[in-house]
Amino acid sequence: MDQPKKVNSLAAETVAKFQNSASGFKRWGRKSPFIRYGLPMISLTVLGALGLGHLLQGSKDIAKVKDDQEWEIIETRKALSKTGPVEAYKPKKISLEKELKTLQEKVDINNYEFKRIPRPNDNGKTI
Repeated sequence: MDQPKKVNSLAAETVAKFQNSASGFKRWGRKSPFIRYGLPMISLTVLGALGLGHLLQGSKDIAKVKDDQEWEIIETRKALSKTGPVEAYKPKKISLEKELKTLQEKVDINNYEFKRIPRPNDNGKTI
């Protein structure tokens, strides 16, 4: 009969230790609420920001590598340089005065025909 009493007393001691440690943890929250609420909140915020920064940097690196690979493919296919295709289209030098003269030749502003634009509520009436 002596052995079951030892087992029961040992179990009672472990239960008492567990309850003391649990009540000690509860006291932390009452004594200093920063440890219970503030520290987890701040650590979650900081670690979340660092994790997101790491993920974003990884996606930027992947996009850069992919862009470089695509550029190499285009360069080999079309023999491109960084500025454009070799012997590319070279535009003429355009002056504003020449463009104005060509427009004035196309459009004669002195001879025009007056056309009335019908209003939505006119219903086809002419004046």
